[in-house]
Amino acid sequence: MSDNSKQIAKESNSSFYYSFSLLAKPKRDAMNTVYAFCRKTDDIVDEGTEPEELKFERLRKWRIELEKALYGTSNYQLFNKLAAIIKQFNIPIDPFFELIVGMEMDLQRKRYPSFDELKLYCYCVASTVGLICIEIFGYKNKSAKDYAINLGLAMQLTNILRDIKKDSDRGRIYLPQKDMNDFNYSETDLIKRKYNPEFVSLMKYEAARAEEFFKKADQFLDFEDKHTMFPARAMQHIYHKLLTKIEAENYDVFTKKIKVGKLEKAAISLGVWAKYSLVY
Repeated sequence: MSDNSKQIAKESNSSFYYSFSLLAKPKRDAMNTVYAFCRKTDDIVDEGTEPEELKFERLRKWRIELEKALYGTSNYQLFNKLAAIIKQFNIPIDPFFELIVGMEMDLQRKRYPSFDELKLYCYCVASTVGLICIEIFGYKNKSAKDYAINLGLAMQLTNILRDIKKDSDRGRIYLPQKDMNDFNYSETDLIKRKYNPEFVSLMKYEAARAEEFFKKADQFLDFEDKHTMFPARAMQHIYHKLLTKIEAENYDVFTKKIKVGKLEKAAISLGVWAKYSLVY
């Protein structure tokens, strides 16, 4: 596995890439490597048509290579570079392994009975990434960790709302079954792409939940940390923009491709960077 982390990040066209492209080179390089690790971990689960047993085995080997890099030397350059970054920025290793657990959850289960169970999944696949990134960005207040956790939850819930159609095509329904029952909207309705008042009410409820996590995140970010945390703030603004677009389309994620465009992402990221650069 060659180290093409910069290329992986650039070709992704993700909000992630736009938000950290304005970092100083050492931090930007570190973020490229972290992103490449996260992207490739996710691809093990989402890419290809191989049986889930083989994907589990690939995740097991992936974890072993991470351990080898942390405590010795991996066979892969990406892991060795990642281990050096972990040491350089003193990043806790638990979030990396928890991210892999989140990927395993995607293979183990296709439904979530309650929000508490979905929240754990969202923590593993999104909040962990935030906890990794803030160590690279830098912060002075421990509350930044709570900011990262809540922002990760908000962003992942927003992703889930946007990707309902795509996920159901893969046999996955992330909306909590209890919520679906409460709003009288069935899995059959979702699979049939039934867009009705019950669906709109359900989506409105889930969007309000995501909004609450965005607000909670704000409550934990101290003013003196906003300068160094501008990439996270840019991500926050991009994903909140996505949520408002979903709401503006009255939650019709079945027939409309709702997204934040490249220029919007770039403009948001530049605006956030400029705002905090001028303040400090």
